[in-house]
Amino acid sequence: MAGRKKRLTGSAPAPYIGPMPLEGEYEPSPSGWVRDQVAEYEASGGQRANTLRDTGLPVIIVTTRGNKSGKIRKTALMRVEHDGEYALVASLGGAPKHPVWYYNLLADPTTVIIQDGPEPFDATVRQIHGDEKAQWWERAVAAYPPYAEYQAKTEREIPVFVATRKAV
Repeated sequence: MAGRKKRLTGSAPAPYIGPMPLEGEYEPSPSGWVRDQVAEYEASGGQRANTLRDTGLPVIIVTTRGNKSGKIRKTALMRVEHDGEYALVASLGGAPKHPVWYYNLLADPTTVIIQDGPEPFDATVRQIHGDEKAQWWERAVAAYPPYAEYQAKTEREIPVFVATRKAV
């Protein structure tokens, strides 16, 4: 059974416990709504808490390792998918600084888990620039129009990463 995901039995799909690059202590988000959304999303296999609050717009769960603490961190990000890859937009609502998870991805781009629905998968990420970023940015704004407003209100260039599923 090497390489296969293990599942617990029960009424709801269990959180991902199969082979993965992230092991260690999980540190839930200090933000209550993020912490609650991640817990409900994972407990339901992506059937509940799968949209950004009351917008109806879909989210994914991104798992990283804290670049300072070394603890497992999880956050819900807007779902921007194209051909099986995902844009991870480090907008922080247009704040003047990058979100903490941005630094986690820079520090360890090969140790990431993406969950879009019931089955999480291991991924690698890369920060994108130039024409490729412009193309993904267009997709991101189409998926979540406030990204354009966020970019307009901040002086920093909002970074975008692309997450790609690791080969099994």
